[in-house]
Amino acid sequence: MLTSLSWICWIFPKSVLAHQLGSGLHGLGLGAIGLDWSSISSYLDSPLASPWFATANVAAGFFLFTYVIVPLAYWLDLYNAKRFPIFSEKLFAYSGGEYNITAIVDSNFNIDLEAYEKGGKLYLSTFFVLTYGIGFASLAATVVHVLLFHGREILQISKTTFQEKTMDIHTKLMTKYEQVPEWWFIVTLILNIAAAMFACEYYNDQLQLPWWGVLLACGISIFFTLPIGIITATTNQKPGLNIISEYVIGYLYPGRPVANMCFKVYGFISMKQAVTFLQDFKLGHYMKIPPRTMFMAQIVGTMIAAMVYLGTAWCLMNLIPNICDTSVLPSNSPWTCPMDHVFYDASVIWGLLGPRRIFGDLGTYSAINWCFLGGAIAPFVMWLAHQAFPDKEWIRLINMPVLIGAISIMPPATTVNYTSWILMGFIFGFVVYRYKRDWWQRHNYILSGSLDAGLAFMGVLLYLWLGLEDISLYWWGSELDGCPLASCPTAKGVVVEGCPVY
Repeated sequence: MLTSLSWICWIFPKSVLAHQLGSGLHGLGLGAIGLDWSSISSYLDSPLASPWFATANVAAGFFLFTYVIVPLAYWLDLYNAKRFPIFSEKLFAYSGGEYNITAIVDSNFNIDLEAYEKGGKLYLSTFFVLTYGIGFASLAATVVHVLLFHGREILQISKTTFQEKTMDIHTKLMTKYEQVPEWWFIVTLILNIAAAMFACEYYNDQLQLPWWGVLLACGISIFFTLPIGIITATTNQKPGLNIISEYVIGYLYPGRPVANMCFKVYGFISMKQAVTFLQDFKLGHYMKIPPRTMFMAQIVGTMIAAMVYLGTAWCLMNLIPNICDTSVLPSNSPWTCPMDHVFYDASVIWGLLGPRRIFGDLGTYSAINWCFLGGAIAPFVMWLAHQAFPDKEWIRLINMPVLIGAISIMPPATTVNYTSWILMGFIFGFVVYRYKRDWWQRHNYILSGSLDAGLAFMGVLLYLWLGLEDISLYWWGSELDGCPLASCPTAKGVVVEGCPVY
């Protein structure tokens, strides 16, 4: 309950509408608030580290989407929305029940078209399908925004960089250290691409992705690293490539879910790690850490992290009974794996079925593709407004990639993650910054780091002391938000266990 205080559900315990509106975990989270730092920072990182203008853009996008667009789409019954929950990452059949995915997968993890035709089309919840539309729009908005607002700056900096005419004070101070040779980066890149191609070819029966898929994924990653890096550097928000990666390989290589997942990892995760690598190098640049030391720390750290992560994953899968199986685990279990469920659903949507059967001419949601055009137009409109009113600084602070892509991580993120994050961002990024500037300058980032470190430390400590001994603590604060009807459909005649029938 500390994760989501959904007080509207307490007032109206038998109202489906109230639970849909008030649930912070399975609904629109109206008035819901979380008191747990893991609930606040788990998906959007620390709100204390986000500049207020970026937080305001996220808040505007979240409120517009969650409390205007989604309710209108749901209560107008767009795409038979009322047959399914208003907010869910699950995959549904037309009857309103969960889709039987195993029935349409053959022994080689490819689609069984005959079984799929018998089972019927796959459907998504209102929130989930509109989130994909937002992802389309956000990606287009990112590219157009960077070209319009930063294109000339990128060109000028590129020219001066290659001509080596300008050098700021930090760069001057760093000249006393030996720089990282360019061939170190090139060799690292070639070796990793070669290893990935070898793995995909040698284990092709399991991974399904051909060698050319690795090259294409790397090409997409390289192309988008610059625009996404600029958005990250100026707003502390990180647009993702997961949707476009899934979309591309889903059309080129449909019916293969594992290939889709591999392509997304090579396309999206490599770009994400590249931006993180640049962030660390920038921090080391300002802290005057030798570049070669930074490079080796990154390489060694990545290798250690990969082994530790893999080992931890195998240990958890062997030690935790029914891990990630929400049908068996208790409602307050910490092992529900929300992000892994969304990853799996994406492999079905984009890989097993393919975008053509969901968002193409064979699917239900083909109109969602117009979001690409809408996302491309939005930054152009703001750029025209800025050109018409150059003295209005607030216009330039409207960042369309951030505003449009505000809810791109939902699901697995829930509405309470956003409402809590926005509230904390407002308190520290606006109120404290404006009225207690000295305190903010001295303590804000230290507090942010302390909360993150404390959360990680307590997570490990609780697992070692309680988790390994299979000890669970049950008290009123450990219960969920008390909105059991939030996931109920409202269409007439749809029967779902535990829900009223209209």
